[in-house]
Amino acid sequence: MDILILGGGGQVGTELRALAWPEGVQPHAPERTALDITDEVAVAALIAGRDWGAVINTAAYTAVDKAESDVGAAWRLNALAPAYLAAATAARKIPLVHVSTDYVFDGSGEGDYLPDAPVNPKSVYGASKAAGEMAVRTANPRHAILRTAWVVSPHRGNFVKTMLRLAGERDKLTVVDDQQGCPTSAADLAAACAGIALRLARDEAAPTGTFHCVNAGHTTWCGFARAIVAGGARRGGRSVPVDGIPTSAYPTPARRPANSRLDTASLGEAYGIRPRPWQDALDDILDRLMGAPGDMGQVGGVGA
Repeated sequence: MDILILGGGGQVGTELRALAWPEGVQPHAPERTALDITDEVAVAALIAGRDWGAVINTAAYTAVDKAESDVGAAWRLNALAPAYLAAATAARKIPLVHVSTDYVFDGSGEGDYLPDAPVNPKSVYGASKAAGEMAVRTANPRHAILRTAWVVSPHRGNFVKTMLRLAGERDKLTVVDDQQGCPTSAADLAAACAGIALRLARDEAAPTGTFHCVNAGHTTWCGFARAIVAGGARRGGRSVPVDGIPTSAYPTPARRPANSRLDTASLGEAYGIRPRPWQDALDDILDRLMGAPGDMGQVGGVGA
């Protein structure tokens, strides 16, 4: 079985490529330079060129603030590309797993968002991702949309690596403390994507629809930063205080949801996937970046 991975250079795509896939399953992740997924003809040719068991789309325009001024690029990658993928896969009856975001919600709710909660994006990024979701739902009935949030890993730029770097450079950090969400390991999200894709490929009766996939539990950005700095300190990094500030003290071009908590119960019911606590996932990431606490040769630094 051949599995097509789009966005293979990102955090989730990198983890998908590193997975130990079952015997007989071959992942394929074309380089960004080899495929423009906003080119409808190129996408159709790629999908038609092989008997794919499933397609996993992790590609996205994720520069949230830049999207407010780079509207066309955000919509091409987050809305048009999924539409082309959904149409091309549906034509060949290929299941599509598509990764989306908490930004489709406005963040005004008090509890955890259910997958069927009304969307109401407040940013260009969120609106473009909501449009991509709609395109996938409309065009390909054999789809699984996985909304996620606060994705981190040892790869590329992300909040964990930024906080570790700043803790090494500054004597105090200030981080927003009135936005709640669920930190998510790219490795755990990748494993969920792979498991769902394989089930869809092998079982025509496999559940379809929209699901949430985040690590269990929730915190604020400030609480997350404190956990990162404390975990880094246990591995030889610097321990510095982390002070909370309101969102109003850190204005950004794009509006962030104040509440990004996502309910994952339906993911467990449909696929038996029950994500572990975010604290455990964070420990794994810190171990990969810095070594486990007490490891010999620990330097307290952070790799690129």
